[in-house]
Amino acid sequence: MARKVFFVNTNTIKIFVIFVETLSPHSLMYLIDQRTKKIMEECKERAIDAGLRFDSDTLEYIVTNRDMLELSPKVMIPTLYDYWVHDVEVLKEIGKYKISPANPYETVINSRPAISFYNDNNPDWLNIMIFYHVLAHIDFFQNNKLFERTWNDDFVGTALADKRLINQLRTEQGRWVDYVLEFSRAINNLNGYFPELFHTNLDEEMVLPSRLDFYFGDFLQSVVKVPESEIYKEVARYNTLLAENENIAENIFFSELKHKYPEFQAKYTQHLHKEQERPKPLDVMEFIRDNSPFLRRDANQWMKSVMSVVRNTAMYFEPQIRTKIINEGWASYWHDTLFRQDDRIKGHEIEYARINAYVTSVSRAGLNPYAIGLRLVQHVEDLANKGKIDYRFQRILHSNTRDEYDQHTNKGRDAIFALRRNFSDFMLIKTFTSQDFVDEHDLFVLGRKFDQQRQVHQYYIKSRRAEDYQKMLIDSLYHPPHITVDFAGTNDDNIRLIHHFEGKELIREFIGNTMLGIEFLWGGSVELDTYEIVPNKNGSHYTRKVRYLMEDKQLRKMNI
Repeated sequence: MARKVFFVNTNTIKIFVIFVETLSPHSLMYLIDQRTKKIMEECKERAIDAGLRFDSDTLEYIVTNRDMLELSPKVMIPTLYDYWVHDVEVLKEIGKYKISPANPYETVINSRPAISFYNDNNPDWLNIMIFYHVLAHIDFFQNNKLFERTWNDDFVGTALADKRLINQLRTEQGRWVDYVLEFSRAINNLNGYFPELFHTNLDEEMVLPSRLDFYFGDFLQSVVKVPESEIYKEVARYNTLLAENENIAENIFFSELKHKYPEFQAKYTQHLHKEQERPKPLDVMEFIRDNSPFLRRDANQWMKSVMSVVRNTAMYFEPQIRTKIINEGWASYWHDTLFRQDDRIKGHEIEYARINAYVTSVSRAGLNPYAIGLRLVQHVEDLANKGKIDYRFQRILHSNTRDEYDQHTNKGRDAIFALRRNFSDFMLIKTFTSQDFVDEHDLFVLGRKFDQQRQVHQYYIKSRRAEDYQKMLIDSLYHPPHITVDFAGTNDDNIRLIHHFEGKELIREFIGNTMLGIEFLWGGSVELDTYEIVPNKNGSHYTRKVRYLMEDKQLRKMNI
């Protein structure tokens, strides 16, 4: 394997200088030495040979546990703006560490260049495994579609500029800056930003419905309103053409359709125009920032800058929140694949097996994202290698026939790279958490009941059904409340918010403070329509619609 000379480019030097500027005085963080950097460069070459793609420039730091504790509340970015919660989190983590010391192996952040941190007591063989894991994370950051808006961003530099801006505003505006930060972060908890990622990141042909999507999803069902049997026949006709020649199947299908439905093309064109003209929805933070009569005043313009810092920072990390399981699964897949093929593992096989099992073992109670993500990636690879990602396989019901089905397509790697490119946690779980997957890994949903006699909680296997296990995984994902602005009920003196109820209440203890912040930033009263889950005497529950009103710093609640 050819050796490469490592050069530090000007961008890397810039990031290094930024980090030195922002480190705390007692920090012992430093760049890895050239011998360890050479090991990392060799790992890069092998990872690229295996198909991973990432920028060649990276920064690796050796850190102490104290550094980890101080940087974790800032998502390992020392240039992030200062906020009182960060200090509280540091104290809390130091307390936890005193009770139960632990040595994290690594942390990597999505920046340009990519920056990773390593514990100061890792041996070389362990660093090799960790380097592969980190490189797979970087590959995911720089190729997954949800991260597209971050691909060209120097977030470390941006965060430093934001930090300096807020520090400057603190000298000019005093404690009011921290009030606006507090209020903005509270409002930020109401935002999911997924529509923003959707509109920003997806290709135009993915945003706009394809001819096939419109034909099967809208035209047949809503325009011409044919019976279901006719739709199934059309699907079968298209699948037949696809099996004959996938390259020209769509063109043949729609050329034959011209005689049957001559109006189709006109309806499709009309639908595309409607989709293109549809306005982008504004989230609550964005709406208040851009439309508040209070913030339009010259003296309050600076508050918009603070809100933008909070919003842009949250949006930068939104893709990571949406891809925790698939990202860790992807990194675990590649550290296992590449390190077991690396001759530098010799003599450390048992130690590696112990650490790898610790990281990627399936939790009987709770959820290990490394374990579930890794097994789902491996499951997709196996399905694709056997040709099971196919409608013909899905129609097979006999369990023995399903187990023995193997078309030897050898398309597993292509499938998981497509997975890495296009999927989020929700898409991965919803698409591939099948009964075959649950049975293969002996997965189950736990239930809990209270033993009155022993006065203890007992755990039992509640279900082994794929639907229940899938629901448990989906319920564990990040899912902020869906809250929008009611334009009809909003004016300069009042803003009305609508909570679109999805089976979960808002956390009541946070409602008052969040609405207080909105009242301050809007400069008028705030109404919030939401739902509460109310218990009946017989043990059942019902939902009740209520309205909260924040006016003159006083919170009231009424049934509606």
